[in-house]
Amino acid sequence: MFINLNQNKNLKLFKIISEVAHRNSQSVYIVGGYVRDLLMKRKASTDIDFVTEQSGIELAEKVAAEIDPKMKVSVFKTYGTAMVRYKELELEFVGARKESYHEDSRKPEVEGGTLEDDQKRRDFTINAMAISLNKDNFGELIDPFNGIGDLEDQILRTPLEPSQTYSDDPLRMMRAIRFASTLQFRIETDSLNAIQQEAERIRIVSMERIMVEFNKIMLSAKPSVGLGLMEETGLLKRVVPELIALKGIEEVEGQTHKDNFYHTLEVVDNISIHTDNLWLRWAALLHDIGKAPTKKFVEGTGWTFHGHEFLGSKMVKSLFQRLKLPLGNDMKYVQKMVKLSSRPIALVTDDASDSALRRLLFDAGEDLEDLFTLCKADITTKNSRKQDRFKKNFEYVAVKIKEVEEKDQVRNFQPPISGEEIMEMFNLKPGREIGILKEKVKEAILEGEISNEKEDARNFVIAEAGKLGLSVVSS
Repeated sequence: MFINLNQNKNLKLFKIISEVAHRNSQSVYIVGGYVRDLLMKRKASTDIDFVTEQSGIELAEKVAAEIDPKMKVSVFKTYGTAMVRYKELELEFVGARKESYHEDSRKPEVEGGTLEDDQKRRDFTINAMAISLNKDNFGELIDPFNGIGDLEDQILRTPLEPSQTYSDDPLRMMRAIRFASTLQFRIETDSLNAIQQEAERIRIVSMERIMVEFNKIMLSAKPSVGLGLMEETGLLKRVVPELIALKGIEEVEGQTHKDNFYHTLEVVDNISIHTDNLWLRWAALLHDIGKAPTKKFVEGTGWTFHGHEFLGSKMVKSLFQRLKLPLGNDMKYVQKMVKLSSRPIALVTDDASDSALRRLLFDAGEDLEDLFTLCKADITTKNSRKQDRFKKNFEYVAVKIKEVEEKDQVRNFQPPISGEEIMEMFNLKPGREIGILKEKVKEAILEGEISNEKEDARNFVIAEAGKLGLSVVSS
């Protein structure tokens, strides 16, 4: 079978590589994800992998010289690979190789091999296809494991025996689940069983590499596919056990609570319809992690999860540290979303005070819309009347908050009187009195005792300073 590359936007590049390989007496093939996506008619990847049965480094250097003598080649001698950046593309050249693995490492021992050897070491049949760029069979699809059939059947299957494939390189288990989630493919039964058998081997993979795959699952159209497979195979309890702790339904005195694990998967899917923000999706994933340690049955009340949002937000930091996720603003954003995740619900009453609305505005700041997106995603009831009522309640709160915001301007507000001005007014040096007075001003504005205006704030500070035995020395 031949693939028509004549309409491919990279045809000119492929012809150059073909010509250079021919002059250098080398074979050359496009392999991997680019071939798969081309056959699936998906958006072409900007990463293209080429395999030669001779030196990948030598071929990369000669191709670069042919395109532009000044073009830089990044060489990785240990792996026998070289990378060239060309326009918006990353071109990787590698010599075909065989691989063998040790029990305690996913780093293989490598020796030179044929194209067939190279295809055998690939993770899945759909990624083991190659397109020849050689002059005598330019465009021929080389598919020894019927990858094209598996593409048509939407099946993920390993080229060789699955247990050995996953034991050799356990990251492939995460990749299988990632492809199942992003491509909506089914993992072949023997392969799925092998992941369950080899799940413990994930421990030899760095958390950074695991999270690359996990975040791709989180960014898929329906993350619950991948997350559900991770739970089914035993990978999730080895990566994010805090989620597994949410599983199950308990009954006491005829009262039950919902299964918070499957509820969480629904919330993540719901939010993914409305946002591609990875960290907002993470907030949805973690919004209930505090429920397992706070779960309690109270006589006459039923099941409670008191303070689960606060505890959950505290759990985010240690979880991010363990998972090697960013510990800066991204983590703080997730913490904030988890901590505030139930706040808007408490405001769905006619008697919710302006003070409570102002405090939510102040605490959520520029992330208020994201918080509302999370809260709406948290509505997972199958009762359409209840769902409509909850959504109308949120719209009602949104209107009330908008009214308060227009009136009081407290979103991300800075107190209208600064610490420097307070020091000047009372001839003070930096100290605790300044912090006390600034905090009192903030609280007074949020409580609605004074307006968010400079004159009101100044008069309030003078009155409060008097209680501390301070008097104005300048006007």
